[in-house]
Amino acid sequence: MNNNNLGSTQGTTPGFLRILTALAAFAGLGLALFALAAPVGVWTGWWDFRQGFTILRSAQPFVLWITVGCAAITILVAVIGRQGAARLVAVAALATVAAGIAWYVPQSYLPGQGADIPPIHDISTDLVDPPQFVAVLPLRGDTSNPTVYGTGNPNMTPEEHAQRQQAAYPDVITQTYDEPASAIFDRALAAVDALGWELVAQDADAGRIEATDTTFWFRFKDDVVIRIQPTAAGTEVDARSTSRVGLSDVGKNAARLRAFYNEL
Repeated sequence: MNNNNLGSTQGTTPGFLRILTALAAFAGLGLALFALAAPVGVWTGWWDFRQGFTILRSAQPFVLWITVGCAAITILVAVIGRQGAARLVAVAALATVAAGIAWYVPQSYLPGQGADIPPIHDISTDLVDPPQFVAVLPLRGDTSNPTVYGTGNPNMTPEEHAQRQQAAYPDVITQTYDEPASAIFDRALAAVDALGWELVAQDADAGRIEATDTTFWFRFKDDVVIRIQPTAAGTEVDARSTSRVGLSDVGKNAARLRAFYNEL
């Protein structure tokens, strides 16, 4: 009798584990595909970034629970199935990773995430006399954000914009170099190329470089202008990065300028 019961238990347990693993795979991988649909739709032109963000927001309430559930199933399958359920554990673990990625994407790209990130999208190292866009202007179109520094948020004055930027990104400031302006200009061009930005214009006489950086997931086009000018203290390099659309850049423009100076 006991042997029959044991055999019955051994026969039903693998099926139970398979069902749990299938549920984890369906939920985790399904959630990842759902989140991936948001940027893919933008790439293909099916919808714009606003609809993409709506898709991500609709998934947010479920992501944490699905991730935790997939992780719990992975542990359960590993403990009960042990060595005989290695494949099931791998599938459940993959579902957990997929769900975790689906959680990361919304947190990284939805605007307004984090109290320390101001709702601005125009970042300049010079807050008094920001570098000005010239060649980029015709490419931005009539529906893009304004290029007058500090006017992108209707609920904020230019002075407030500058204060919020300085408080959030105190390290994004004018940099001075000992090399002559011509050498720094060449280095700046090399940095633009190394960062994968699209060079729009270069004017060595004016000390101005303009470029566009297209983000990977939602294909946002953000414009950059670099100003290089000789001074008595050395060659000063100012840079400005601004988003064409959206209110908050979630810190992307400041990160872009940091990357430029690191490359320079």
